[in-house]
Amino acid sequence: MEKRRHKRLDLDVSVELEQLGEDGGTTFHFTHVDVTDISRSGIGFTSTKELAVGTCYDAKIQIWTGEIICAAIEIVRRAKHPDDYRYGCRFTGMSDEDAVKIDVYQIFHDI
Repeated sequence: MEKRRHKRLDLDVSVELEQLGEDGGTTFHFTHVDVTDISRSGIGFTSTKELAVGTCYDAKIQIWTGEIICAAIEIVRRAKHPDDYRYGCRFTGMSDEDAVKIDVYQIFHDI
């Protein structure tokens, strides 16, 4: 059964993550990940770095238009594969304007 609230889209985007500490400050240098899918409510990606489930990150997502979307994410799922880790994350903070950009892409993608 599908648990996602929004349809995930496969697309070519890049993301940099910076870990958030419990005090709200950043504690981790930027890490590049490879996005596998994105939706209004979350993002999937692969990385060679092991990241803990439950950790939160500031994400800078360069979308298909070249624009940068800034969002806060929480890792909710991790799976180890031979060469990398696969992650599922939910957005915990994103502007409505940036969320609409993902919606617009989905509309045109489905046509």
